[in-house]
Amino acid sequence: MKKLSLFVLSAALFLSACSSSSSSSDGGAEYPSKNIEIVAPASPGGGWDLTARSVQKILRDNKLVDSNINVINKPGGGGEVGWNYLHPKDSHYLAVNSSLLLTNNLLGQSKLTHEDFTPLATLATEWQSIAVPVDSPYETINDLLEAIKEDPKSIKIGVGPGLGNDDHLSFVQAAAMKEVNPKDLNFLVYDGGGGDVVTALLGKHVDVITTSLSETKEQHLAGKLKILAVSSEERLEELEDVPTLTEEGIDMVFPHWRGIMGPPDMTEEEINYWDEKLSEMAATDEWKELLENNDWDDFYQTSADTKKFMEEQEQLYSELIDDSGLVE
Repeated sequence: MKKLSLFVLSAALFLSACSSSSSSSDGGAEYPSKNIEIVAPASPGGGWDLTARSVQKILRDNKLVDSNINVINKPGGGGEVGWNYLHPKDSHYLAVNSSLLLTNNLLGQSKLTHEDFTPLATLATEWQSIAVPVDSPYETINDLLEAIKEDPKSIKIGVGPGLGNDDHLSFVQAAAMKEVNPKDLNFLVYDGGGGDVVTALLGKHVDVITTSLSETKEQHLAGKLKILAVSSEERLEELEDVPTLTEEGIDMVFPHWRGIMGPPDMTEEEINYWDEKLSEMAATDEWKELLENNDWDDFYQTSADTKKFMEEQEQLYSELIDDSGLVE
């Protein structure tokens, strides 16, 4: 009987130790203990939705996460509806984000900041492009900025779907670095975004556009417009004729990034779980193929690095928005 009692006691202590070592917002159950929901803060289609569904598919197909993963669309308010939906949830809910999480707050359009969430990863980036009509008199970005400096109002700059986004602020930064007052820039805003902006350029309703590379690359390769510069660190494959801003003496690199975050107060164990799973996902052939097919670049950063990156980006965007005169 003594041996049996000691065995029962030892087993109980072992199970208790196992239970106390696992952690979750579900009262100690092993994480994740239920379905994972990834919020795409936009309608189906587009960058946020594609990012969410790609993460879902690659994690599932490679059996990196045991729990079922669902994507839910919560469009509205430039991400605001989806991020408000995530904020009170537990750690089984995640959401795709981008620089709009920062700029919405800086522009006074949202009370939410990146500090209201748990950063989990930066995943991928597009690069910005500055393009002109194929027969434009401006051969280089410096030619263009010199003309703007001489007579800012004479150069119409197409941007969309609104001021304060990456397309707008990347041009603001480039102009300011060439001693052009960003408040003097003559932006024409197209609500339809990149597609409408390119159409406006092809129709010569504007002199230059600033938009993501995915909107201009094929038109450049087809000889229908001319990309003067891209915001990447190095020249890009298939666009070896297009210089970077840095090469043109404008010392800046401007990513148009997307990442993923969780609700506030996630535990260290939960964060470590996603550091492991998302880093494994970013190393798969499927993820690399996705990047290539969408003209995205790998921009994976861990939770800790993403937190630091967010702080740096918030400082940059705050300065650019102040320079642009969007907030008085």
